[in-house]
Amino acid sequence: MDWMLFAAGFFAVLGALCALVRHVQILQQSSYYPSRYSGWLRTAFGANAVFSLFVMAILIALLFLSPLACLIAAAISLPFRLIRAVKLQKSAIKKLVVTARVKRLFLAVAIFLAIFLALAAWLDSKILYAVLYAVCFAQPLLTLCGWGLTLPIEKAIARHYKNDAKQILREHKDLTVIGVTGSYGKTSTKFILARLLEEGFNVVATPESFNTPMGVVRTVREKLRPQTQIFICEMGAKNVGDIREICEIADPSIGIITSVGPQHLETFGSIEQVAKTKFELADWVLGKNGSAFVNGDNEIIRQRTMAPGFQRYGTDATFPYYAANIRYHAGGSAFDLILDGERVPVETKLLGMHNVLNITAAAAVAHTLGIEADAIRYAVSQLTATPHRLELKRFLAGSTLIDDAYNANPEGCLEAVRVLGAFDGMKKVIVTPGLVELGEKEYEANYALGLAAAKVCDTIILVGQKRSVPLADAIKTTPFPAEALHIVDRFADAMEVLTELADLKTVILFENDLPDNYAG
Repeated sequence: MDWMLFAAGFFAVLGALCALVRHVQILQQSSYYPSRYSGWLRTAFGANAVFSLFVMAILIALLFLSPLACLIAAAISLPFRLIRAVKLQKSAIKKLVVTARVKRLFLAVAIFLAIFLALAAWLDSKILYAVLYAVCFAQPLLTLCGWGLTLPIEKAIARHYKNDAKQILREHKDLTVIGVTGSYGKTSTKFILARLLEEGFNVVATPESFNTPMGVVRTVREKLRPQTQIFICEMGAKNVGDIREICEIADPSIGIITSVGPQHLETFGSIEQVAKTKFELADWVLGKNGSAFVNGDNEIIRQRTMAPGFQRYGTDATFPYYAANIRYHAGGSAFDLILDGERVPVETKLLGMHNVLNITAAAAVAHTLGIEADAIRYAVSQLTATPHRLELKRFLAGSTLIDDAYNANPEGCLEAVRVLGAFDGMKKVIVTPGLVELGEKEYEANYALGLAAAKVCDTIILVGQKRSVPLADAIKTTPFPAEALHIVDRFADAMEVLTELADLKTVILFENDLPDNYAG
């Protein structure tokens, strides 16, 4: 065995594991869908990838020319790959979360490379060493290899946890499970509903954006207690059948569909498929003689809910549950809730028409479950913004921040811009990378957002040179001053611009906050 080639291979393996961090981070942000990870790869190949290929070629060439030179080159490359991995994590918008699944994936890749290195050393084969070096610089191959090797394990673990969660739910004989889904509005509606129902019940809701099957399973296993009376389950989806899978776990008897719109079209393919998937919740609850509350103001939903059995809410006075006399003021919103004929005047600190609809949906369900009008009125007055969804905060130099970072739907983004425009007498700024996963509708939606921003903003900061093209195209068709339009590479660069212009008379809207797999 040539110990120098073995040592060079060892350094290459360590370097590969360092470089793998970035790719596993993107795979994690892609919900472990190889297709979405591959989509990032198509946009990520650039100077860094070319440099990696160059280093790989040098190592392989030196392998046949001089083992000592190969060892030195491999040793030198290791700290560079380590430093780059650390640097990328520090600058990442959403860093890699080191979960048990991530640990298993890294372990699988490490074992795979260790076996490869041992085989090359045992056979003393320069050809195998050359292949090993090539593999060590092929991070996409290693990422997908680790994903594939651990997939059977992940499926077995998921199956065990799902069965455990189902058993826990079966043991709660008197538990009422409420499913909440929609292209947008589901997280806010979930939190509002939980607050209203807490006026009369012991409530558990899936936290934050825990809206995947495993997120629901984790909530059931960790949060449900014998005294829990109501479990509110947010249901997200990126493919047909995703909502049904969560229904099979949680078995809801009440469902809320907040909206249907052009979300995740890259995986769904069409709005019709989105609608079909969201209505898997309605199919489930109506199939067991439950109640399906749906947003009748949404055109797509309205077309699909003509049959009896659906409980509509919205702003139409023909609906059993609707909002009327809607007014906005500096402190929030005021309106009347009409709940199956009973008028309930309410005030809330929440902003925007979509929050009026979210409150109406939650109030409709709460009223049906027996929460009194006075309790609903009080709970609505106590509502605070869902984190990162039109959340008002103090910001740089005393400026006002409207944090709408978790909003990623076309209608919601336009509503956020309208809210920004309502701040009279203040300098208005928007910071946004635009919208994603809208398929062929993406350019159109971002163009509309750009036009809306140009009408109300004094300064516009777009994040991502390539991604911001539709927004910039729209803004340039308006009289918006060119010097007030800033296009930056990263959110950190946007913060530098804000530092220069923020003051007490400035209101700033953060609209959408894309993870690293959409950077560019």
